[in-house]
Amino acid sequence: MYIKRDVEKILLKAAESFQVITLYGSRQVGKSTTVDHLFGETFDTVTLDDTDELDLALSNPRAFLESHPWPLVIDEVQKAPNILSEIKKSVDKQRRLWMKNSEPRSLMYVLTGSNQYELQEGISESLAGRTAIVNMSGFTQMEKRGKEGAIFDVDFNNLLNKQKGYPDYYRNKMEIFKDIFQGGMPDICTGLSERDMYYKSYIDTYIEKDVRKQINAANEMQFRRFISLLALRTAQEVIFSDISRELGINVETCKRWISILQTSGIIYLIEPFMANASKRIIKAPKLYFMDTGLCAYLCKWPTAEMLKDGVMGGAFFETYVVSEVIKSFYNNGIDPKQYLYFYRDIDKKEIDILLVKEGCIYPVEIKKSVFPSKPTKNFKVLAKYNMPIKRGMIIDNTEAIHALNEDAFVFPVSLLGV
Repeated sequence: MYIKRDVEKILLKAAESFQVITLYGSRQVGKSTTVDHLFGETFDTVTLDDTDELDLALSNPRAFLESHPWPLVIDEVQKAPNILSEIKKSVDKQRRLWMKNSEPRSLMYVLTGSNQYELQEGISESLAGRTAIVNMSGFTQMEKRGKEGAIFDVDFNNLLNKQKGYPDYYRNKMEIFKDIFQGGMPDICTGLSERDMYYKSYIDTYIEKDVRKQINAANEMQFRRFISLLALRTAQEVIFSDISRELGINVETCKRWISILQTSGIIYLIEPFMANASKRIIKAPKLYFMDTGLCAYLCKWPTAEMLKDGVMGGAFFETYVVSEVIKSFYNNGIDPKQYLYFYRDIDKKEIDILLVKEGCIYPVEIKKSVFPSKPTKNFKVLAKYNMPIKRGMIIDNTEAIHALNEDAFVFPVSLLGV
């Protein structure tokens, strides 16, 4: 059974304007399934997981494209980045033909890749201005429920009106943590795979296909420990020296490995908001796993209930919220880095999310508990930025949206994505 994905509307919109679409996303989030659903009837598909096809693409990319004329979907294109220059030639040639004949342009190639790290340089050099770049992640909670999601918003009146269309959407804390423990991988969410076996295989496949050639083979076990250590630090600041010391690796290796995980969609780093701020602001980014199920597996939490009641319950709740927010931006074709930041200073005053847009700051706090004590107490530190501070949001497990005070309103985690 196909489950409709929010990213579909961006892919279809891109198809109207570009000759190439490049769809990034970590392994097994549903890229190939979604592309096949949208374009499968009119596009042929070839995967570079096929060793014969890969060999031809690497040795003779021109012959590869002649063997597979457009419209064409190329899956796992990062395995043969040299093919991008031939795609450019094909696109430019066809553009000239369209122009000569006064014909409209159309979509020629859809490229999917699970490792942005290997494709970035080739895309920027060969396909700049010719391809739409779209990011895709695992299921959002709205997609799991069969509903279309919206981009993250901190507008009290708008959300209050939207809430009327979701009268029965409240989920208690245990239900939320079951969702957190499960994660957003389609095969698990649809019951096709058993959770623990799936995540074990996922890590093995990820390291074998995406990581091994980027690290020294002798470091594979150390890299596995590295991923697990980062999982234990989800929703925390990244202190490279601490991580390096604990693993016995140098800081440069730590930075490179984090970059590998980031560009392959496993983790996301949120930067501190620095505009016109003093030196008292902490400059380290915060790290979040994009799939809470994978993170819980790496941390060896055995059940959703133990995760909820354990010492990392708050960190996982925060990770869940942040990942949902990031997915909402991806699904609307927007780079979250343009809008999402956090605040923390040397006095340990922290605000989980700063949504910065149209010259204004919208502070957001994430709290696992209901009715947390003084959740807006740190909002006043934002005055140093000399920017308008709009009414903020407290995301917790409350049952309905309601005003807290003049500084913020309370928003149910169950409604993220409305």
